[in-house]
Amino acid sequence: MSRRTALTLFTACWAAACGGAAPSPEASTASAPRHRQLLVVVDGLRPDYVTEDVMPRLTALGRRGVVFTRHHSVYPTVTRVNASSIATGSYPERHGLLGNTVFFPSVDSARFLDTSDRGALLRVAEAEGHLLTAPTMGESLQAAGLRMLVTSSGSSGSAFLNNPTLAGGAILHYEYVLPESMAADMQVLGPAPADDAVDGSLDGYAIDAFLRVGLPKVDPSVTVIWLSDLDTAAHAHGMGSPEAVDTLRRVDAGLGRIEDALRDAGLLDTYDIWVTSDHGFSTYTGAVDLRAVLAPFMGTLADGTPRVVAGGGAIYVRDGDEAAVAGIVRALQWSTGVGAIFTAGASPDTLEGHVPGTLSFHAARWQHPRAAQILYSPDWTDAANAAGVRGTTSSNGVAGHGSSSPWDVHNTLIAAGPDLRQGQTVDVPTSNADLAPTFLTLLGLPVPPTMQGRVVEDGLAGDRPASRVVTDEHTVRREDGSYSVTAMISTVESGGREYTYFDGTRVTRILPPAASRPR
Repeated sequence: MSRRTALTLFTACWAAACGGAAPSPEASTASAPRHRQLLVVVDGLRPDYVTEDVMPRLTALGRRGVVFTRHHSVYPTVTRVNASSIATGSYPERHGLLGNTVFFPSVDSARFLDTSDRGALLRVAEAEGHLLTAPTMGESLQAAGLRMLVTSSGSSGSAFLNNPTLAGGAILHYEYVLPESMAADMQVLGPAPADDAVDGSLDGYAIDAFLRVGLPKVDPSVTVIWLSDLDTAAHAHGMGSPEAVDTLRRVDAGLGRIEDALRDAGLLDTYDIWVTSDHGFSTYTGAVDLRAVLAPFMGTLADGTPRVVAGGGAIYVRDGDEAAVAGIVRALQWSTGVGAIFTAGASPDTLEGHVPGTLSFHAARWQHPRAAQILYSPDWTDAANAAGVRGTTSSNGVAGHGSSSPWDVHNTLIAAGPDLRQGQTVDVPTSNADLAPTFLTLLGLPVPPTMQGRVVEDGLAGDRPASRVVTDEHTVRREDGSYSVTAMISTVESGGREYTYFDGTRVTRILPPAASRPR
């Protein structure tokens, strides 16, 4: 069956089901790529969640295609950082979205902004002149006359960050629709679920938005479907809980529904399907009292705004006092529950921060003009929770992510389709920043020099040179030996270039008696 015939059948089915006029095949295929790219981001999907018993459809997809066993979340291992890296093919050091909460004194000089709120992101863009400081995949597609579709059950902000300039496509979300002219098309789906729904209806709505509205109306070359119900369940109930396992089963059924719909329309062989996650997950065991750590350094500036502001592991010392920065770092190093600490490096090629016993922002790809003076991660262990799921971090709540623990850094990537190898396991490191350059290459488009990710050649069909991988460790420590931190970093040599992957950190702390610690 030709692609044009398949698309005709699908749009005819859509028109019959939805009562709308589908775009003509001639218009839809005029600049269509050979194979389309569909990325399903399952928020918080750890690789060890994917089992035959709980996720049979995703397991089968991996058996048919490629399982990437060393995939990486971008650090900080949080949703909106990774949405920005997927969108731009770059790391925070280049795209400038540095956390789930961010500090922009041009917008609010007293507190951090929550990037889950699209309104907050729009205020940043207005104040700064741009939201992200790197071009996006959507903009590359638009320049080639192609379109990008985003559907999402996640927050308004995370959906928006996948294509924040709305270049050449659409964002279909349960709270808003862009362009607004498509709002009428979304009515075929009925009322949107409540934003606190926990019955799978939010994920289902995002899938329906792709199948029933986005596919026939937008005709996208790249689609991102972001499914967030798993993340919600794991945060609330913990990894391995009955609620999280039930959600995994629903997510798997949703993935199967996407595949089945494309197969029934004769379109499955025109798609490469990629399933990834934005981060791993860990059980929480309680956090350091950051307010107590920062208390000696607080105060107000001349304009009455706080001297020190903190959020999401980032600490801004707004007057730039290096003595205060060193004092805060020292207090963090002596605080059980604090893991890796990062400060600015003296040069781009150093992994050592300028404050003794810290890693450089370069190690985590976080050095940006918007960066704070200090970035720290909660500490972690390999311990298992009550359900037998390993990995803990010293944070407050039930379970979550964001640390430099390998359990948070190591996430999922499974793919199958005509451009992928069949029945293969790939042990070469990959990253969420690699997705955009890979998609553009498969679409026959140039990769912008701003993209720092690589094309994942090792998983693609055809004769391709093997990549060379070197894994190394770099340790820095305080002179008194009370604290040391090790960065674990892998380097991939591919296509004549080297690409680095941040595998995580490890901390050793040997504290002297409190009375003997210098002030």
